[in-house]
Amino acid sequence: MKGTPIRAVVLATLQGIAPEIEPATLHPDRPLRRQVDLDSMDWLNFLIGLHEKLQVEIPESDYARLVTLDDIVSYLESAANC
Repeated sequence: MKGTPIRAVVLATLQGIAPEIEPATLHPDRPLRRQVDLDSMDWLNFLIGLHEKLQVEIPESDYARLVTLDDIVSYLESAANC
């Protein structure tokens, strides 16, 4: 997915886990798991999907930092530019 904006990859990955979500209704500054009602296994699959699509390592120790859509996008942008 090279060349695709990270936010678009995040939303596409999320829709792969929860196809019923409507990305336009998501609030980028609110906890994402609450908005889309993901259980811990779905959340883990989401993070693994991001890793696979973007080739960015997401250590388990960083999972707590990935709360909102904006948090996730910022984290991935920063990690991709390292």
